[in-house]
Amino acid sequence: MTAVYPLLATVAAYLLGSLSFAVIVTRVMGLSDPRTYGSKNPGATNVLRSGSKAAAIITLLLDALKGWLPVALVMWFGHPYGLEDGTVALVGLAAFLGH
Repeated sequence: MTAVYPLLATVAAYLLGSLSFAVIVTRVMGLSDPRTYGSKNPGATNVLRSGSKAAAIITLLLDALKGWLPVALVMWFGHPYGLEDGTVALVGLAAFLGH
C-alpha cells in the first residue's frame, strides 16, 4: 500500500505542472487568450504583452509555485507516507515535465 503514495504524489505533481496559469489568469481577468497574440506562447511574458502587468506577475508567481509546491509538500509532509528523497526528486521532475 505504501508504494501507491509515491505514485499519487508524482501524478499530482504532473497534473499541477500541466495547468496553464497564463490561460487561467487571463480568462479570470477578462483578457485575451495569450495563445492568440505575440509569440502565441502561453507564458508570463506573453501575458505581459496584453498590457496587464498584474496578470503577468500573477502568472509568473503561479508558474513558479506549481513547481515549488509539490516538492515542498512532499518534503514537509511526506515522511509518514514513505516519501523520501527519491520521491522528492521524482515529484520535482514530474512537475517540470507537466509544464
